[in-house]
Amino acid sequence: MKRDLMSLQDLTAEEITTILELTAKVKKDPSIGSTVLKGKSIGLVFQKPSNRTRTSFEVGIFQLGGNCIYLGPDEINLGVRESTTDVSKTLSRYLDGIVARTNTHDDIIELTRHGDIPVINGLSDLFHPCQGLTDLFSVYEHFGKVRGLTMAYIGDGNNVCHSLLLGCAKLGMNLKIATPKGYEPSKYILTLSRDLGKLTGAEIDISHDPLRAVTDADAIYTDVWVSMGQEEETKKRLSDFDQFQINEELVANANEDFIFMHCLPAHRGQEVSEGVIDGRHSIVFDQAENRLHTQKAILMFLFGYK
Repeated sequence: MKRDLMSLQDLTAEEITTILELTAKVKKDPSIGSTVLKGKSIGLVFQKPSNRTRTSFEVGIFQLGGNCIYLGPDEINLGVRESTTDVSKTLSRYLDGIVARTNTHDDIIELTRHGDIPVINGLSDLFHPCQGLTDLFSVYEHFGKVRGLTMAYIGDGNNVCHSLLLGCAKLGMNLKIATPKGYEPSKYILTLSRDLGKLTGAEIDISHDPLRAVTDADAIYTDVWVSMGQEEETKKRLSDFDQFQINEELVANANEDFIFMHCLPAHRGQEVSEGVIDGRHSIVFDQAENRLHTQKAILMFLFGYK
């Protein structure tokens, strides 16, 4: 039976742990799993441009012995040139798996529903599970554990925030979110995460106060204030998020050995000061590298590596 990765809801806590452990192994020894995708072709169906997601998947698929085919919006414009359903059914006849980076999560759902090959959500408007798994691994790599630590997420309650909510809750990591009014994460995902947290001891806190979030935090995380497709909202967003910058004054309230995280690309001087993102606490480029190792582990997991 095929497995998809639409969101971290698709994985149990034990499966997430398995992927994180596998990530550590392939990072230490890139030759592990070098034949997992031998003779297989994976399509990258991308509606949005990408640096880290595209490069890390292409390199990872190659290192696992597979063939990668990039299908950008000029080749496949989901729901415009051809229905997402027809794309899914057609690609299932050619490919062994799909990594999709889409404008809407509905397209991810359609690709999984009508195809009979694994589909990995490389980003949608609702979730970014590959980034979430990478972030959890990056915390684990730095601290040697995840459970019981506290992450502060400052910024937009977006797809990255949603994935962190689910991942932290499932692994027992506290998450304190601070976001401007009107930019809170999905109420459904927030409620689901709090329910999951009751089982693992993870506390989920949300406020409009960055200081409350970062106080005694082990990790501080932020994302851009204006994502792709939101350019028309730039002026309003920059105004609304003005008091939510991660800077030296704010992070002074975190734990002494805190780490700073960002999924990149970053806008220095907006969501984060140059001194923080380029300072000694920053692990943003370790995070970026870890996209490669984590995505190899995801592919190995979905394709039955033992």
